[in-house]
Order: sequence, then C-alpha cells, then structure tokens
Amino acid sequence: MKHFTLEELCDSPTARRLGIRNIPSDLAIASLNALVDNILDPLREAFGRPIVVTSGFRCRRLNAEVGGARNSQHLRGQAADIIGGSRDENRRLFQLARQLNLPFDQLINEQDFRWIHISYVPGRGRKQVIGG
Repeated sequence: MKHFTLEELCDSPTARRLGIRNIPSDLAIASLNALVDNILDPLREAFGRPIVVTSGFRCRRLNAEVGGARNSQHLRGQAADIIGGSRDENRRLFQLARQLNLPFDQLINEQDFRWIHISYVPGRGRKQVIGG
C-alpha cells in the first residue's frame, strides 16, 4: 500500500455515529491489500492526485445500515467506493480505470458519477462495466 492506509479503507462516519466496530478479518485485510496493490495504487499513480475512499470494508451491520447489497464485495474487503473531487474527475477516474486495463472485477458509475465503485477479486477479473 503506497497511497492508501488500512484505516482509511475501514473508516466510516456511519460506523462512528452508530458505534459500530468496523473491524476486518485477516482475510478481508488481505483482500484490501490486493485491492490497493492491483487497482487503487495504480489508478492513483495514473490519476496524479489523491483519490478519496468514501467506503471500503464494511462489516455486516455497517453494510445493512448503509443499505448495501446483502452479498456486497465490501463485506469481503474486495471493493471501494471512490471519488476524485467532482463528477468530472470521477468520470475521468472511471475512464482511466478502463484505459489502464486494470484487472477490476466490477467498475460501476454510481448515480451519474457521484462516486465510482471498483472491485478486485483475484483470479476473477470479469471486467464488468456498468453505466459508463
């Protein structure tokens, strides 16, 4: 992890507000490391400026509180929701992830580029692109 920390990948204002202990398992930590090494760090290097993780790992309770999918990749540390500073920058991140041919599993334009969901599952780079 060059540009990201485990703390920021697990941080959640919702968890803090509700007193939820959002602590990843060792397996989820390994997945978060792989997500950063294979997706987030290379994307940050190419983007040339900070990328903010608005949601990374989510424990089950936190995932339920934020309305996440029951089988969300966030539960396993395989996904991050990211922003680059504006919708235009988020669109640029989205396009950059595709241009770099990153081994993502999913790349999702959320709510007209309010944020980008990107995930990584070792050995399963489906390259599924939604809404771009």
